[in-house]
Amino acid sequence: MGAVEERDDSGLGFEMLDPAPVGVAVTRGPEHRLVYTNTHYRSLFGRRGGTAGMEEVFADFVRRFYRRQFDRVYLTGEPIVATAEPELPVIGRPASGQRYFTSSLSRIVFGRGDHGVLVVVLEVTEQVAAAREMAVLAEERRRVLRRYESLVRVSADILWVTGSDGCVYERTPNWEQLTGQTWEEYRGQGWLRMVHPDDRADTVRSWKEAIAHPGGVWEHVYRLRTLHGGYRHFQLRAVPVRERGEIVEWVGSSTDIEEQWAEQRRKRLRDRAAAATVRLRSLQEMLGTLAEVIVREMADGCGVYLVTDLTDQRLGGGPFFIERMATAARHGLLRLPAYSEERLGAGNAFVTAVRGRRPLLKTFPAGAPPSDVAPRGTLPWLIANDANSVLILPVVVDGTVPAVVAVVTCGDRPPVSEDDISLLLSMFDHAHDALSRAIRFQRAQQVALALQYSLLAEPPCPDGLRVAARYRASPSAAEVGGDWYDSFVLPDGVPVLAIGDVVGHDLAAAVAMSQIRNMLRALAMDRREPPGEILSRLNLTMESLVSEVMATCVYARVEPSDDGHRLHYAVAGHPPPLLVTPGGRGRFLEGGLSPLLGFPYAEPRPSHVEPLPPGSTVLLYTDGLVERSGEHLDRGLERLRLAAEEVADQPPDKFCDHLLSGLPTTGLDDIAVIAARTPHPDDPR
Repeated sequence: MGAVEERDDSGLGFEMLDPAPVGVAVTRGPEHRLVYTNTHYRSLFGRRGGTAGMEEVFADFVRRFYRRQFDRVYLTGEPIVATAEPELPVIGRPASGQRYFTSSLSRIVFGRGDHGVLVVVLEVTEQVAAAREMAVLAEERRRVLRRYESLVRVSADILWVTGSDGCVYERTPNWEQLTGQTWEEYRGQGWLRMVHPDDRADTVRSWKEAIAHPGGVWEHVYRLRTLHGGYRHFQLRAVPVRERGEIVEWVGSSTDIEEQWAEQRRKRLRDRAAAATVRLRSLQEMLGTLAEVIVREMADGCGVYLVTDLTDQRLGGGPFFIERMATAARHGLLRLPAYSEERLGAGNAFVTAVRGRRPLLKTFPAGAPPSDVAPRGTLPWLIANDANSVLILPVVVDGTVPAVVAVVTCGDRPPVSEDDISLLLSMFDHAHDALSRAIRFQRAQQVALALQYSLLAEPPCPDGLRVAARYRASPSAAEVGGDWYDSFVLPDGVPVLAIGDVVGHDLAAAVAMSQIRNMLRALAMDRREPPGEILSRLNLTMESLVSEVMATCVYARVEPSDDGHRLHYAVAGHPPPLLVTPGGRGRFLEGGLSPLLGFPYAEPRPSHVEPLPPGSTVLLYTDGLVERSGEHLDRGLERLRLAAEEVADQPPDKFCDHLLSGLPTTGLDDIAVIAARTPHPDDPR
């Protein structure tokens, strides 16, 4: 008689059970229709002189003796085991009374809502006749019985067996073909070396927990390195095999789910991108949130840079001026400061990617990036974290490139794949409309920012003194602000630092700011008087302005002295200068105070002199760096002092970048800062 077998779309292939040394039969549906028997089953219960077929014999057998048991297993899923029962008579064959069978009934799943019953039968006649042999053989054959039941439950690509301790002790040819590992390499816990480094710790933890607290089916997903060097996602399933209540081994499977996982991730990234762009309004916030999503899914680090593709006179010209506005890094890596601004040369990979408007993937030995692969300020981070690749992804919105996203992989993580690049492009395409709305606002702000920068001077570099300045426009307003800074060298060779803030946040404030800055520079160059007197003259001169204007200001001369330098300064209604010594001690300079500029003030405005130790830093700043709504100004000043002390040893430009990145600001006001570092005997410059 031929095999009774029915194939379906459930993915179960019963032909794997044909050589099993036990009888196997499978029914389907509530009527228990026989759909499969293996060779051993047919040899046990096939024709013996009768005329009835296997299906008819089986149906009669179930109806007469086991209908209730089949119904119970089918409906509840609870298995039933019958041990050493005598053979029962069926159509065409009387009971011999000489054969005994151990059998089990368990539920099998073909598909959703589509169940059946798995029948496993083992003849134990010899065991019943010889009790001593039965004690030995029954143990081995029952284990075979349980193993085949488990194999059906976890039917998959790779089948494996471990001991009760979770260590592999049997060879798995499919594993060797997939990974290229030899038996000696993957036995015990050696298989873990093929698991993705980022997934290894979670896999070990989950597997240990399953072994320590065994329950039903253990499930886990990890990335496995294949023979060809790439990683694919696999679904792990395992069940414990018990004997007399004790776990003797684990039987498991590994199923390749790369395609399903990729589709799920694609949907997840698009959903997160949509959530970020719907919830947030500014381009900076949108791209910053997307950077966090990218690191969570596929990278070790990510930076977002806003692009200005016009020559920037403030920095002396160059193809591109970029501002790093957001960063993200995986757990365990230090995050780059969120803010930095740099000029890029024409040969930089960022410039190439922006001009080509296409992603550019650069790979290199871990920790050895070429100098042109990223902005200069990013290179130390790449080196320190053993970066091995950088994907430079221009964000194209309405035909322009307002931003660049840099995706970094480190250590032994493979570079971003072609599929991942396509997924990233799809994610940004999905967010295009929301980004387009944000970029229109960004463009208006960039125009205002370009005007603001045209009014600000690049600090000079007098001998020994190192000066750096930064200006950050409010991300929530497109108008030009009234914050400004200035630095120049007087005819007598003394460097000057100045900073101020005109009341207002519109074009009128910007015009007044420009006028005040120019008047202050003219008075300083002409008179070279003490700072307090210069501010008094500036206050008188401001009366000539068309509209009433009020402003704050700090004017300071960095003068040489017998032991180095001193700060000769005056403050008109402005937050006090901050002095940070090389040892990391900071304090605010409270001298030289007078009211803000813009209304009549007959009293002389005082000046104050403060010694500047070698290697110390003087910081002038506007109130946007320290003020927060509903908070006393002293708390903001204290935050600034502590933050400045932490980066006292950084060069002035990095000193300013760290303060702008690390301090919490409202985003409602512009921020200007200027810092001067006095020479130190140990400083080679």
